[in-house]
Amino acid sequence: MSCILIAEDEERLAAFIDKGLRKYGYETAIAFDGEQAVQMAASGRYHLLLLDLGLPVKDGWTVLAQLQQIQKSLPTIIVTARNDPQDRLAGLQAGVIDYVTKPFSFKDLLARIQGVLS
Repeated sequence: MSCILIAEDEERLAAFIDKGLRKYGYETAIAFDGEQAVQMAASGRYHLLLLDLGLPVKDGWTVLAQLQQIQKSLPTIIVTARNDPQDRLAGLQAGVIDYVTKPFSFKDLLARIQGVLS
């Protein structure tokens, strides 16, 4: 079973993603800030990280940079409200698998996740 870490500070959105992924058989965990996301991702337990860029304590860019130093093999999909093409490009250049902007369709996010984990 694939385990997905959801790094999202908006509790309702995190719960929505969590519930949907569990319905499809994924094991999930939620980090509500960037420091927690780094600590949890560093455990090596997760197969995928869904990363919001606007996290408190450490933003998503800092999380991404720190994780690349610790564990380069953790696939990451950025899920963010930032719709700037420069941010999308920066994320892809930083090695993320995909970049999804909010609001999004859960089915679209699920398809992207399944594409990464299949």
